[in-house]
This record gives sequence, structure tokens and C-alpha cells, in this order.
Amino acid sequence: MNTEFEELLRANCAVIEDKLKEYITDKDDNGLGKVMAYSLLSGGKRIRPFITIEAFRLFSNDDIKKVLPFACALEMIHAYSLIHDDLPCMDNDDMRRGKPTSHIVFGEAEALLAGDTLLTYAFEVLGSNQYVSDKSIRLATVALSKCAGFSGMAGGQMIDLRSGEKIGSFEELKRMHSLKTGALIRCAMLLGYFAACDEPDSEVINDIESYAINLGIAFQIRDDILDKIANSDELGKPVGSDSKNGKSTSLSFMSIDTAQGYVDRFTGEAISIIEKYYNGTKRPLIDLAKYMVGRNK
Repeated sequence: MNTEFEELLRANCAVIEDKLKEYITDKDDNGLGKVMAYSLLSGGKRIRPFITIEAFRLFSNDDIKKVLPFACALEMIHAYSLIHDDLPCMDNDDMRRGKPTSHIVFGEAEALLAGDTLLTYAFEVLGSNQYVSDKSIRLATVALSKCAGFSGMAGGQMIDLRSGEKIGSFEELKRMHSLKTGALIRCAMLLGYFAACDEPDSEVINDIESYAINLGIAFQIRDDILDKIANSDELGKPVGSDSKNGKSTSLSFMSIDTAQGYVDRFTGEAISIIEKYYNGTKRPLIDLAKYMVGRNK
């Protein structure tokens, strides 16, 4: 990986970690903050807030304090979705990022409540952003609601729950991935743009959404590959859980080599869309796309 990109990834991650700690405390009176913090502050690559920050930087030279509440709100949505995904009624996983999942540590009821609270708290954080205009907040609120809700991540999860082995084609699987995984990546681009600009351009919106859709599909196909070839220690969670739960993956329709070819193809399309917005050698969103192709966890 590009050393300069690695440093930027670590730097953005550290900024997000510090900001999330400001929002979440485990010293509250009722103990709910501790359960929320367990999952929200459990590490991870922080890819979605990274995208949010770098989308903001793509369109603005202002201080990133303007975008951090949006980035943290999105990461709270992501954390809530992981807590719920891991529950016995969903994917029934007992490890996440190398640690026991929330319901294993705290029980199903408290894990469920922590996920619900992270979802609602995300909108409090987003709506309290004092560094952007009210219009930016309205645009961001609608984007986050759509991308997290029935026309986005939750809708994709519903397709996943109902389909099992019934997904009949790779095209259907891509549609599910574009909602379940791709929607929050699309939201990351939109939130970064809306923090930078409250008079959005329709062509820019189309481009950043297309970049995100292609990146999201590539990301999920790579995840399917890793679920087959990685080991649990490296991945930080159980491998083969999709097969165990009878779910269709990219590898239900093709070989690992063909799947990696699709990863390369969708990544290339994402890069070709976003590269016109860059001048010079520093191109973080392009470096991120390349990083996603070869990641091992």
C-alpha cells in the first residue's frame, strides 16, 4: 500500500476515534453508554468516516471540524448495524473485530437497546453540527435517513433476510449489496459533499454516487472472497458465516478468480469517475479504492 495513504488513513482514524470518544462516555448513570461504547469504540478501519472526510476535502479547503459530526454520525449508524447484524436473530455471530460481540458480553436485550440508541443518537449528533448551515444539515439528514432506511441499508438487509439461497443471479446479489453495503458508502460521499456545499450540483451528485456504488460492490465482493480464504484471527470475526447461514454470496455464482476480476472492474470504474476531480498527486479516494482491492481483513 502507498505509505502516504497509510499515514493518512491512520491520521483520519485517530481524529475520528478522538471525536467519537467525545460523544460517547461509559460513565453515564444508567450504564447504556458503556454498552454503546463497547461496539462503537472497538476499533475498525473507519472506512466510512474516512470517505466522508476526504469527500469534504475534495470540495472544500475549510477546517475538517465542519464535517466531523457528519462523519461520526455515519459511524454510529454503521456500529448500530453491526450490533444488530451479529444478533442471534440475524447472522448469529459471536466475534467482531477480534472481540466477543455485544450480545455475548451484555446479553441480547442490552445489545439491541445499544444499537437502537446509536441509531437515534446519530441524528442528534448530525443535527447539532454548529459549523455548517441549516441547509447542509437538512440535506445531510435526508441523505442519512434514506441511506440507512428502507431504501438503503435496512432495505438491503431485508432482502438478505428473506432471500437466503433464493437469490437467483449475480445481478440480484449486486442489487442487494448496493443497498446493504453500498448505501452507507454512498452516504459517506454525500455527507462530505453537503458539509462542503449547501448548493449541490446534480452532476457532482451523480458522479459521487456512482463512485460510491461501484466501490461498495467491489468492497462486498472482496468481503465474500475473504470470508472464504481468510482465517478468523486475521479477519477478526468468524469466516464462512454466510455459508453456515445458507446465504448466497458472489462465490455462489463464480470462482474466486472471477470474483476478484469483478472487484478489479468495479474498482476501476469507481476510479475513472472520481479522478477528474483531482489535480496533483494526492488522490486519497483513488488510493482508497486501490486499497479496497487488495485488503486482507
